[in-house]
Amino acid sequence: MASSLGNVIAESLQLSLSYAERLLKDVSATQFGRFARPGGQVVESNHPAFVFGHLSLYGPRILTQLGKSSLAVPAGFDSLFSKDAKCVDDVSGSIYPAMDVITGSFFEGWRAAADALRAASDAALQQTNPMEGRMRDMFPSLGSMHNFYVGGHMMMHLGQVSAWRRMSGLGAA
Repeated sequence: MASSLGNVIAESLQLSLSYAERLLKDVSATQFGRFARPGGQVVESNHPAFVFGHLSLYGPRILTQLGKSSLAVPAGFDSLFSKDAKCVDDVSGSIYPAMDVITGSFFEGWRAAADALRAASDAALQQTNPMEGRMRDMFPSLGSMHNFYVGGHMMMHLGQVSAWRRMSGLGAA
């Protein structure tokens, strides 16, 4: 059965989104932005608030790059969750937006991106990656970059949440 490039990419995205949903099981809003503390030892590793916030930037990016009307990333997300931002332990719950705001933005953006990918022509996904430098060298086409965003990039960060869950005593998802 023939499948468009967009459908192939969206199928990988669907797997990533299903995993993301499972990873949120039993995570409370109060621990969402906290570092794990196995045995009372603080582990400075990305927590769910940071991971889901960071990944929420990429669904809207795909929409923009495919020429679709983009969802607005919530105010402050770009600086708080950029690739250059540092994940911090939100002890008081005042640094990061609420869990439902972050996860809502994440799922809304990625579901819209999945629809846009499925609707994209192969020609659109074979366009030159608009990013420059190393990202274009590694991912020369728009489709190859989007495939990385929905697969390798997302799963790498979701793996951080998986490790955080275990360190937090929540077990596997």
